[in-house]
Amino acid sequence: MTAPALDQDRVREAIASRDRRFDGEFVFAVRTTGVYCRPSCPAKRPKPRNIVVYASNAEARDAGYRPCRRCRPEDPVRPDEALAGRARRLIDEAEEDAPTLARLAAGIGISAGHLQRVFKRVFGVTPREYAAAARLQRLKAGLHDGADVASALYEAGYGSSSRVYEKADRLLGMTPGAYRRGGAGLRVRYAISDSPLGKLLVAATDRGVCFVAMADSDAEAEAALRRELPNAELRRAGPEIEGFIAAFLAYLEGEAREPRVPLDLRGTGFQLLVWKALRSLPYGATTSYKSLAAGIGRPEAVRAVARACATNPVPLAVPCHRVLASDGGLAGYRWQPGRKRALLALERAAVRRDERSLGGRGLTDA
Repeated sequence: MTAPALDQDRVREAIASRDRRFDGEFVFAVRTTGVYCRPSCPAKRPKPRNIVVYASNAEARDAGYRPCRRCRPEDPVRPDEALAGRARRLIDEAEEDAPTLARLAAGIGISAGHLQRVFKRVFGVTPREYAAAARLQRLKAGLHDGADVASALYEAGYGSSSRVYEKADRLLGMTPGAYRRGGAGLRVRYAISDSPLGKLLVAATDRGVCFVAMADSDAEAEAALRRELPNAELRRAGPEIEGFIAAFLAYLEGEAREPRVPLDLRGTGFQLLVWKALRSLPYGATTSYKSLAAGIGRPEAVRAVARACATNPVPLAVPCHRVLASDGGLAGYRWQPGRKRALLALERAAVRRDERSLGGRGLTDA
């Protein structure tokens, strides 16, 4: 039995997260079932004590294990996925600034242009965009965990704090220090209105709507806002955001296909990618978490896509209610499954009315 020459913490993490980047690098066998799998195998994970790691299929077979029928580890890994996975791992393992595209390509032995195209096709973003999002996520995690700003910047791989402060408003929506303090110093106005689905809270910064909640009471809606931005300066407003409230009510009452409001979205690169895909879903249509993951070029990230949907701060404007389980079930919804069911019914009814008004020809025939 020969374990691969990889950091064992990374191996364990790759297995637990079903990380497709490591397919072809090693396989893991399960003592209780007698099978061996790719790291990305969709099967339920066994207890760690029942996992044995091997550097190759041959070693796993020699040890008496048979290939898994679900992930088919004997099938070759697609060359483009292997190349993109190697590049992504080099970015993740960079201790300081992420390697340039030229350095990545040279390290893998392909042209920079080819790597750019392959990486974008597999992961949905360029290497530079991925590196920037990964570094920002490390910064956010460090600040959220209470690290001082200088340490968080250093640990995340930012070589110059001045560059971060110059771009802080775009990256974090506030300075790193304010982000660390849970939004301290951020001014947020909000209003609450009755709606067909209960109390509707809409909160906004000077840049646009940053949070929407649906609840059974004013107190419940306000509590959700305070959990989202625990240290921001929250002020209940009136006329200045009546237009935002009206746009959401028009949608909920079936008078508009979407609430047309400016948004102030803050999230990781991956979350923003998912939320952008959600906004492209047609009114009245639905998709699955699996299809959504495939659509953004991350078919292995179904659970991460589901988490991004669950943490969507502006439902209705970013229509996460249009995503269903693979079996067509409602799955979860941050603002209660009953509201998700009602939103889908609202949209289906509006689409049927449009179809009838077109003489049964359907919207696509118009």
